[in-house]
Amino acid sequence: MNVALWIAAGTLALVALAGGVSKAFLPQAKLAAARGGEWTAEAAPGFVKGLGVLELLAAAGLVLPPLTGVAPVLVPVTAVCWVLLMIGAMITHVRHGSARLAFLNLAYLAVAVFVAWGRFAV
Repeated sequence: MNVALWIAAGTLALVALAGGVSKAFLPQAKLAAARGGEWTAEAAPGFVKGLGVLELLAAAGLVLPPLTGVAPVLVPVTAVCWVLLMIGAMITHVRHGSARLAFLNLAYLAVAVFVAWGRFAV
């Protein structure tokens, strides 16, 4: 079970890292031109950068606490926050006609629920 939780948390961390780097460091025009990033065209630049920073923090919060032994309770807390972020992402993608991406976000949400449950309960 522990190995499955590590794989799930690591996968979410990679997803969060990729999304965070792109939102925090790529120009907003480039994000808006990318498939699935159309929503960024009408979002405030600070909002997009802020989401990127939150995703980078999520990537760190999913793997660093147990690796360092400092505050491992942050892993399930981060997973719950990721669930909330994915709910917002699904709403945003549905509003912009990207139901396919909303289903991908639903998959990430399910993995985050597994991590939160596994780290809180097990």
